[in-house]
Amino acid sequence: MSDLPPRSLALLGGGFSTEEDGLLDDWLLRQARTSRPRVCFLPTASGDAPAYVEKFLSAFGARPSCAPSVLPLFQRTLDDEALRAFLLAQDVVYVGGGNTANLLAVWRVHGVDRLLREACDRGTLLCGISAGANCWAEASHTDSFGPLTSLPDGLGLLPGSVCPQYDGEPGRRPSFRSAVASGELPAGWALDDGTGALFVGGRLRETVTRVPGARVYRVEPDGTGSGVHERALPCRGLSDQPTAPEGFR
Repeated sequence: MSDLPPRSLALLGGGFSTEEDGLLDDWLLRQARTSRPRVCFLPTASGDAPAYVEKFLSAFGARPSCAPSVLPLFQRTLDDEALRAFLLAQDVVYVGGGNTANLLAVWRVHGVDRLLREACDRGTLLCGISAGANCWAEASHTDSFGPLTSLPDGLGLLPGSVCPQYDGEPGRRPSFRSAVASGELPAGWALDDGTGALFVGGRLRETVTRVPGARVYRVEPDGTGSGVHERALPCRGLSDQPTAPEGFR
């Protein structure tokens, strides 16, 4: 049997970039393997946008419960050996939103995709919002090319597909449902804004929300080629006690 810890991944429907209360990010930090985690922000999907980096550093630098850092790739300064050492030393890698397709392409050029898989296998929690949630799955629903479309090209650390902003962007829900129904995308997970989902060893561990009524959904084809089974999973309010999602205990 392997002595490696199970892979841990968190999909976020919010966080420091869209919210001021910090509830989702506080929940996220509690999932790390240490009480004062090293948290690296990867802003690749936004082209390492300076304002996004500053917002991360402002939000996480104010937390004594973590040690934040940023890994820019558009002006990379680390050689391959230093890059590997840096990423493997992180307890949490937090990926920002932006363009999923561009994110994956840049990571692969720099070998970051392989390093993140290695870090995850060693116990690093991988997480992110929007493109930073899409990237971990086998496939995702994205507007990387303009109109909403399917991208069967993720890292595959999480089986199936992911759709962020399920209730926050017009067209997301019907478009994702249609893609899953037709087989264009595999069955997967959809997140309303304000929610979070934690996966350990490829299995859903917990779903949470900071917004009353917001949900995480499991979306699967119904076998007819034109419909889906969509199941809203109960989400723990972030002021409530932890519970496992119904049907996934």
